[in-house]
Amino acid sequence: MNSNRYTDRLRHHYELYFGVTGNKVKWTKGSTHKLHPDFYILEIESSKRRAMWAYATVGMSLDRNDNNLIELITYSPTKDSSRVELLTVNASFHRNSEALNLHHTVFIGQLTNFDTTCDHGFISLPYLDGKELEIFQFYEKEIHCYWYIPITKAERDFKMMKGCNALEDLFEEKQFDHLDMRRKSVVE
Repeated sequence: MNSNRYTDRLRHHYELYFGVTGNKVKWTKGSTHKLHPDFYILEIESSKRRAMWAYATVGMSLDRNDNNLIELITYSPTKDSSRVELLTVNASFHRNSEALNLHHTVFIGQLTNFDTTCDHGFISLPYLDGKELEIFQFYEKEIHCYWYIPITKAERDFKMMKGCNALEDLFEEKQFDHLDMRRKSVVE
């Protein structure tokens, strides 16, 4: 997989979908040397398509030869460097520890400048955007761009007991604010 061609085409995929040019951002603290050298986060300003900032991994699955070819997207109400760190840590986990994929949950822990009640992440279908954003075709490979949703430990435990569909139904029923990193858990 040609890494420059991959990252250029994926960036174009995101920018075409959102209708704005993104800003290439790299998190430079921690063990980022374990990531592919061409990996970065694309920071996309609020636009007509989305009245929120988008943060997307570019190159999270570079050089993978399995069925875990994913990239992640998360949203913020404002410009937020903690989202860059959040996605970078998850990309490093995906590359160096355990492959991530749809419906997986991840422990976030305490990251730099990350004031939140959501200490886990949930990888979901991009319900806000659909297949147009989700599917990135790179030659014969299909890469999935999934929605990374910060969640609480109680929500993670609920998902482990009841399943991912039950958690997603609860999010919809409670109309949770996925942009609020300090929100109360939807699980009572």
